[in-house]
Amino acid sequence: MEPFSFASSDALKIPVNIRILEGEQTEIPYSTLIQRPDLRHIGSNLNAHSDLYVTVQLWADSKPLTVPVQTAYKPFKNERKWAEWLTLPIDYSNLPLSSQLAITVWDLSPTGGKGAHGHAIPFGGTTLPLFDKENQLQKGRQKCYLYRRVAADGLDSTSTPSTLPSSRRNGAKGKQATELVDKESEELDRLEKLFKKHEMGEIPRVDWLDNLVFRGVEKRASLASGASLKNIQRRRSRQQSATLTLDGSDVDQTNGEVKDLSEDLVQDERFTLHVELPRFDFPIVFADHEYPPPPISSLQHLSNSQSNIILKPPPEVHFGPGINGLSDDEDNGFGGRLVRVYDPEVGARDNPVESKHRRLVRSHRTGVLDRDLKPNAKVRDELNGIMAYSPTHLLSPEEKDLVWKFRHHLTRDKRALTKFVKSVNWQDQSESRQAVQILAKWTEVDVDDALELLGPNFDNPAVRAYAVDRLRKSDDDELLLYLLQLVQALKFEHISPESDATQDSSLAKFLIDRATNNFMLGNYFHWYLMVECDDTSHDQPPEYRKLFAKVEYDFMTELVKLPAGVETRKVLLRQAELIAVLSKISGDIKVSRDTLPRKLDKVKHFLADPKNEIIVIDPPLPLPLDPSIMITGIDPAETLVFKSSLTPIMMTFKTLTKQKYQIMFKTGDDLRQDQLVIQIITLMDQLLQKENLDLKLSPYKILATGATAGAAQFVPSMSLQGIVNKYKTPQVLAYLKYNNPDDKAPLGIRKEALDIFVKSCAGYCVITYLLGVGDRHLDNLLLAPDGHFFHADFGFILGRDPKPFAPMMKLCKEMVDGMGGASSEQYRQFKQYCFTAYTTLRKSSNLILNLFSLMVDANIQDIKLEPDKVVLKVKERFHLEMSEEEAIKHFDELIENSANAIFPVVIDRLHGFVQHFTR
Repeated sequence: MEPFSFASSDALKIPVNIRILEGEQTEIPYSTLIQRPDLRHIGSNLNAHSDLYVTVQLWADSKPLTVPVQTAYKPFKNERKWAEWLTLPIDYSNLPLSSQLAITVWDLSPTGGKGAHGHAIPFGGTTLPLFDKENQLQKGRQKCYLYRRVAADGLDSTSTPSTLPSSRRNGAKGKQATELVDKESEELDRLEKLFKKHEMGEIPRVDWLDNLVFRGVEKRASLASGASLKNIQRRRSRQQSATLTLDGSDVDQTNGEVKDLSEDLVQDERFTLHVELPRFDFPIVFADHEYPPPPISSLQHLSNSQSNIILKPPPEVHFGPGINGLSDDEDNGFGGRLVRVYDPEVGARDNPVESKHRRLVRSHRTGVLDRDLKPNAKVRDELNGIMAYSPTHLLSPEEKDLVWKFRHHLTRDKRALTKFVKSVNWQDQSESRQAVQILAKWTEVDVDDALELLGPNFDNPAVRAYAVDRLRKSDDDELLLYLLQLVQALKFEHISPESDATQDSSLAKFLIDRATNNFMLGNYFHWYLMVECDDTSHDQPPEYRKLFAKVEYDFMTELVKLPAGVETRKVLLRQAELIAVLSKISGDIKVSRDTLPRKLDKVKHFLADPKNEIIVIDPPLPLPLDPSIMITGIDPAETLVFKSSLTPIMMTFKTLTKQKYQIMFKTGDDLRQDQLVIQIITLMDQLLQKENLDLKLSPYKILATGATAGAAQFVPSMSLQGIVNKYKTPQVLAYLKYNNPDDKAPLGIRKEALDIFVKSCAGYCVITYLLGVGDRHLDNLLLAPDGHFFHADFGFILGRDPKPFAPMMKLCKEMVDGMGGASSEQYRQFKQYCFTAYTTLRKSSNLILNLFSLMVDANIQDIKLEPDKVVLKVKERFHLEMSEEEAIKHFDELIENSANAIFPVVIDRLHGFVQHFTR
């Protein structure tokens, strides 16, 4: 086949247009007007070029889709020629296949008439389909037959089609129809189609020959029009001579019936309307949005323990007469295709028969025998498989039944609790009551399972209260690791804005109790709540802001009840005043158009002004970013303003310990995503250290103080890009050697510094891979003088990356060279650290996945894009389906692919050049 280029209608995002061109009319004899008084006062009967106007309306499936669109008033002199484009209020992309234009030409008559709208009466109507028989959009010039004195009919079975039916053209009414459409008219119709092809460019243009043909056809059309008019006049004469006149009526001599001749004379009128549709370079083929079919059946695979059940064959069905069966044999009368009727509830809801069976089975299993029921070896293996499922795994109905059946036996397995809760039908009061009673008998679960029970999929208050009871056994340091997610979990609680949050929610009461008794927890709890209250974006529903405001109010109410609570509240208010002052100067500098030195002078002058009360802070104030740091004032001299679009400011605080603490403050940026990443890195560092693996991670602190402002700990370091620009190859080794010289060491670098570098590289490679951190380049890879390597700027996570062909893990050539090269002993140790860290964190995957599940409703950039896929994106990087050996092999391939990738090197070089020229 030759290539055929076309476009689909659903891609055509432009309004429907039609151009009304001109019309040709045959006049009514004056004698007819004398016989028909009702026709005397119609404008078109008095003047062949009277003023008419046209309305166009879109119809489909016998229903109007738009309001009528009307041509402007235009007086005619020698011919009726509108030449006006009309635009309908609908796009081509929204057109159904049955779309058709109902075009009505309106005349004027002071006496009104049939179908009149005031003084406007239908001159004639026609209905033009927009798609032809091949489902292609019609285009170019169209010739429409107009049905006189009726408005256009937009129904599917229209009575005013734009083309005459074949029965009207040849032989349906004998000689009368033959005379109406004679051979000359047919030839003109054929020429009209050729003209349209010529106009659309389908026939090559030859200017001198085209002009001769056009003039010849015009003469032929004029002669044909005259001949047609003479034929009509002759027919009228023959009709008049064949009848006898009686009181204005005629009697047909053939059958003696009374007949009104003027009616036939009126029907001899013909009006042809020419319109034009837009032209396109390619054919436009109708295409509609195809929705995927709903599932036909929700039947799931049987569990392993029930796999020995033999399924019975489907029953034999005998079809009645006229009912289509499954047979393809058309001769037996029972053939034909099988029509599937989709039930929207199938697949979305359980089979009612199976649900009834499940209720009956479970209602009977409440006796003593059920409590003593124990699984056999095969069922025990299947239960162990169910217990090993990740939190995102959905249990089948058979697996739920199996867990419920052996629920008393499973109370000794702490892994089984979450699976049991998922197996309970909480809408069944009897079953729900049994489930709540058995919760108290369950062995103590781990924290990761307790966090799962606080997620969005569990709304039973008793289950959530059980999870909170487990959290009560965690100390404050452990609780601090999960506090960010627990604050977000308040969104899944049923807290009424009118009542006390501590009464409605066991989680809110627990968090308020612990926060009021520990200032470190209370500090972060307060700021996490305030950020959510400050978020007024469209992505944060107003009810969430009210919820967090209510919890903050109850927190302050409970706080002042304690002996030192009033003083603690004053400290939190002083922190808010400090953040307000820092936000003021940061916002002013961000919008200032001064040079960088001028901005720095402004900041120093502002910080040194005693009116702002930050040059000296008395009494000392816990820093919101890190409450363990008591600040006594600020040092304006040690201040920096960075060249960036947001112009972050580095400030230096004085502390009670006489040590200086530096932070970076900026406005205009939402730091909640960076705050989340740093919190997860801190958690993973703790998990690794519990396994005696200290990878020398140094997660700096970040605190979002508002929806568009925040502070970050400033760690003195140099980016790898800066190291590359300053030192000679191998640059990282030269930097480490300069800051940690040791002539006795193999590479001339102090062993402790090199060990820190190798370990921290391994830790961050594994963690940034698991979190899918993107947009990695040499400017956000930092190295401290003591060898600590770390990442900064977490604007892209969960696999998002603005750069093409980004590697799954960032391990650049400079990092490998800093270890002594790919063949060095340090590089071999680096890989071993990576393998150990990856396999260790895989064991705690449930905890990390549950923490991310609590963040699905957080208004964080890369989470709100696809909240339903957040947990799955993290889970797929753990590769839980692999064994430990397979996982190590997989990570080894990741390391080699990242270290040997060429494209990231090119991107880093380009990024370095761009940054060099923009500085």
